[in-house]
Amino acid sequence: MLPELAASPESSHTVKMLGIIEQWDAASGNHTDNTDKYLLLMLFKLGLDAVALHLCCRKRFTSFLSMCSLSIVLADLVMVLLLAGVWFLGPERYLVSLCFILAKASKTYEALPLPMTCLGFLDYCLEDSNLCKQSMPCKYIRNAVLTLLVWMLAVFYSFVSATSDLMELDYVTGVRALVCDVEESALITYFILGLFAVVICTMLPYWSMIPQWLKEADRLSEAREEQENQSSDLLFTSTNCTETKSGMENNLEETVQPYPPLWFSLTLGFSIFWMPYLTVSVGCLILGYGVPAYITVNLLWLECANSFLMGVVFWVNSKSQGPYSQLPENVCLWHVYWHLSRGTQQQQLPVAVFNPSKAKRNTLLYV
Repeated sequence: MLPELAASPESSHTVKMLGIIEQWDAASGNHTDNTDKYLLLMLFKLGLDAVALHLCCRKRFTSFLSMCSLSIVLADLVMVLLLAGVWFLGPERYLVSLCFILAKASKTYEALPLPMTCLGFLDYCLEDSNLCKQSMPCKYIRNAVLTLLVWMLAVFYSFVSATSDLMELDYVTGVRALVCDVEESALITYFILGLFAVVICTMLPYWSMIPQWLKEADRLSEAREEQENQSSDLLFTSTNCTETKSGMENNLEETVQPYPPLWFSLTLGFSIFWMPYLTVSVGCLILGYGVPAYITVNLLWLECANSFLMGVVFWVNSKSQGPYSQLPENVCLWHVYWHLSRGTQQQQLPVAVFNPSKAKRNTLLYV
């Protein structure tokens, strides 16, 4: 991407992002076509998004944002196929030019973040209401229709506002380049900078206690995994149940004090997973690396926004529901950090216990 300073009626200096399509060096006579570089860039993004979809979306399509994640991967695949067609056939024999694909794609992706985050937040807010208590097939259809509607509006917006005309630049060094106007996502830039600043500011007052709380969170997470492994077995003896219960009580006595506030505990759970992504993104912004919207609107950003929105809704609902929410699973362990703020152990699940003295009777015990 090549930034260019250009005059505009609104301000004396407006930064435009330009994608270099081709360039020539008059001194050496070299000609460079960047179509293959754009193709490799989109292949890398497609692979990254596919891995993020596999790791982060555990229960696919149960929420609106999970359906949006799938749609972004499919859109990346379509863009890869279009770029591959331009690369193999050449711009003269292909239906559309490389500039057309980049300009329309950047405008389309730029229009996605706002409606996706708003509808995703509304979906989570209404999760426990009667309006969203639907069967799974109805949820799939609803999410698919809403996602398709968002993409249709974004594509329509790109065809109305995006310009796909090639521009020629001549440099004093003798280099001549054909460039295309592309867009970056200002909303994602503000989102990343604001979220990074908020996380850093909230961490500072409790900086000395964070290592101790993280150790306690890891202990609670391990206890939760052990409980899930035990509850997956159908046959337990009463002796094992008693031992498990006493072990839980001992763990309760080892809980650290003081406990973090709930809002900070949830912020800590969010930052542990997403702070590396936010740090790298802020570093790129500080160094001035211009990235177009069809790259920045990816699954890492969407899942980060998903975790943030889900954490806010979980925090609000926890005042009345505690950790028992109907929100879908997330990479951030909200339940663990809720218990961390309360200094309590995970609520035990019912486990089927086989009683040998009553051969045809299973008793449910809470251990």
